[in-house]
Amino acid sequence: MKRKLLLFSFFALSSSLVSCVSTQEIVLTNKSSVALTDKAISIKRDKLKISPAHGAFPVLLTQNGDTVAAQTDDLNGDKKWDELFFVTNLPSTGKQTLKLSWSETKPSYVARTNVRFGKRTSKDTPVQPKTSDTLYANQLPKSPGYGYQPYQTDGPTWENEKVAFRHYFDGRNAKDLFGKKVSYLSPETVGISATGAVEDNYHVMADWGRDIMAVGNSAGIGGLALMVGDSFYRLGVLPNDTVNNVQSTSFNILAEGPVRSVTHLQYNAWQPDGTNRRYKIEESPTIWPGMYAYQNTARISGLQGDELLLIGMNNLDRTDQVKEINIDDQWVVLLTHDRETYNKEWILGLALILPRDTYQGFVEAPTSGRLAQGYFAKMKVKDNQPVTYYAVGGWELSNEAFKNAASFQQYVQDLAKQLSAEVEVQVK
Repeated sequence: MKRKLLLFSFFALSSSLVSCVSTQEIVLTNKSSVALTDKAISIKRDKLKISPAHGAFPVLLTQNGDTVAAQTDDLNGDKKWDELFFVTNLPSTGKQTLKLSWSETKPSYVARTNVRFGKRTSKDTPVQPKTSDTLYANQLPKSPGYGYQPYQTDGPTWENEKVAFRHYFDGRNAKDLFGKKVSYLSPETVGISATGAVEDNYHVMADWGRDIMAVGNSAGIGGLALMVGDSFYRLGVLPNDTVNNVQSTSFNILAEGPVRSVTHLQYNAWQPDGTNRRYKIEESPTIWPGMYAYQNTARISGLQGDELLLIGMNNLDRTDQVKEINIDDQWVVLLTHDRETYNKEWILGLALILPRDTYQGFVEAPTSGRLAQGYFAKMKVKDNQPVTYYAVGGWELSNEAFKNAASFQQYVQDLAKQLSAEVEVQVK
């Protein structure tokens, strides 16, 4: 009997020790005077004191016992997660202590981000969800032997509770915006008919919202292009082209979780029209909750030294001239507030939040041509070195305050300050 009690006590003590060891504290300190809302926090795996068991899920608790939604993301594709990610609120110059433990059961959280991507393999087969795909130069919708749009919503959509964006993966490579009227995520069936065919059913108002932005021949909001001398070069083609100027374009969903969704696009052997140059471009559109924006990190290789990377913001309504606003020492904002919407029906404020250290001013594209109707930030970049920026879209039906130009500008300035606010992270 004593032996059984001793064994029981030993196992109870062991379990207690394991439980104790497997829990650690994360102390967050807001180093800025700005109160932070849905501040993105990422912690590299090697910064954690405890390496959790394979397949374990993070559980984050506040000092009051409230759960903070968190996820682990494999961003380099090696089948092991690299970062612990979550968003949190912090008062001005305030602290927060979170308790981190690990569970064998996946916690259930309200999804606040999403990626939607689907493709059909022929004109007569239904769309199927996909996490990756590669588009080759002779596989455009107007290429011989095709004659149909294979992609749901023309390409991937990434979304949070405020706004949704999409990328024209069919060779055009512009970035569009879906306006939202609700906080829940839009249906997975957007862009698909009842029979599973690709269908443009998102240019009519639904309960959740609709596609609102007119893109034209611009690069859209946050789309990429190149400038050599005084010449503009489009990354990709236009709807009626039959051969792409990019040899192959790949897309992957790197992470899709309740508080962050990360995608990756790679353009291989891009030969700008009329040149003998070849470049490779990579970008990673990323979204998390709380902002009418997405983050993008882009890099280009094959540079010869006379190029500027262009980051676009469409300008089909020429009523409002672009404003250039410096935010502290870190960011420059380019901003417009007019009717960049279909038939100029609604107010849509647009902005780019750009790193000041590589910003070289802005330029307006021609009013017609293969790359037109847009403002572009000129960015001085080094070969294969990343540049991170943010693209913002504020629709008047998403937030009534965006009807007012001063209110939209204030929102963008406040967002830039939120993004630059430093949070010290200590793992104990």
